[in-house]
Amino acid sequence: MTAGGQVALVTGSSRGIGLATALALAREGFAIALNGPSLDAELEAALASVRTLGVPAVAAPFDVADVAGHETALAAIEAALGPLTTLVNNAGVGVLARGDLLAVTEASWDRCLAVNTKALFFLSQAFARRLLARTRDPAVFHSLVNVTSANAQAVAVERGEYCASKAAAAMISKAFAVRLGAENIAVYDVQPGVIETAMTAPVIERYQERIAAGLTLLPRVGRPADVGAIIASLATGRLPYTTGQVISADAGMLVTRF
Repeated sequence: MTAGGQVALVTGSSRGIGLATALALAREGFAIALNGPSLDAELEAALASVRTLGVPAVAAPFDVADVAGHETALAAIEAALGPLTTLVNNAGVGVLARGDLLAVTEASWDRCLAVNTKALFFLSQAFARRLLARTRDPAVFHSLVNVTSANAQAVAVERGEYCASKAAAAMISKAFAVRLGAENIAVYDVQPGVIETAMTAPVIERYQERIAAGLTLLPRVGRPADVGAIIASLATGRLPYTTGQVISADAGMLVTRF
């Protein structure tokens, strides 16, 4: 039995924030579609862990950057689990190499924009079109949650193309909030700060030192489960009468201080 018939697709949910989000939503009773680029051992293990929580769950292996495949992927998910109510755009990539802004390559730029920005926009569009094309139960909460980054606001000059892609994704979140508000579909932008994931593993020790020195107000590195809990709160409507909000999951890192 799902939570009021709620069905969520969480992109990039083989591990990290995506998997933590899938688990948090499953604990709320959502049926879950877990996504990764391919049906590999990591995605299969993630699927098994979600199924232990007793909710319907399927693997949805597809490349989010393949815009032409979005409709087919969403149709397959709905055929297996029922109508989608929730999309969590979590899939993302980092830069090909950290370094001088003046040395950023076109390949790294294109990769960040393709996955972090273009895929997010068009998958949101496909999701929204499906919702608007059918009659929806007004008692069921519908939401679109985009996972962007604190770097949508704060410059990391060694990763300029990543920052640009996340800033664009943050604006896309606002645009969809404006478009979908009258349709009673809530849209949120969750901006994680320093979270311990595979993406941050190469630099996590440096960030731990900076956190100990006061980079964040709460003196610890974030965990994927922290972000998953935030997203579950949003997707279940526990922040009523809200949409278009930026949720800074950053332990106060971006609070202006003197």
